Amino acid sequence: MDQIGLFEVVYTDFTELRYADGTRKAYLMPIIGHACKLAFGWAVGQSTNTNLALKAWEQAKATFQQLSVPYQGVIVHHDRDSVYTGYGWSSQVLVKDKARLSYALNGAKDNPEMESFNGRFKTENRSLFLDAQNVSELRKIVTQRMHYYNTHRRHSSLDYISPQAYIQRHHSVK
Repeated sequence: MDQIGLFEVVYTDFTELRYADGTRKAYLMPIIGHACKLAFGWAVGQSTNTNLALKAWEQAKATFQQLSVPYQGVIVHHDRDSVYTGYGWSSQVLVKDKARLSYALNGAKDNPEMESFNGRFKTENRSLFLDAQNVSELRKIVTQRMHYYNTHRRHSSLDYISPQAYIQRHHSVK
């Protein structure tokens, strides 16, 4: 694609989060917009599975609806993990919700936007994640940090404004 519109492409992938002073691990699956950098949805769980992925997708759909933007036709780019190639994900996202799926050909090398987000998000919030003593606490921290990311964190690629401010500047929110 030569040019990618504000809500045309989102990226996703699972990433590991360490918590409980680094002795435990959980997984985060964020869904991040290409042009606006907004975290449309996310989910945290103890394993990388279809249910976790679909929780993140449901939250992303709700965000699209809040913005009065159709998610039908949006390109969802990810790797070829069995969750994303399996029946549960593709039947919901592709068939029922009419999004378009895009698969990375060379793993992380074909999804640099997601890898960049995951790396920054984990680095910036590492000490907070390590303080969580259980998955419930970790989910709460991730939700708080995603809210901060969307509403306050400035991005150089967005002229040093937050994703929410960028969307408000470039899209009339109803």
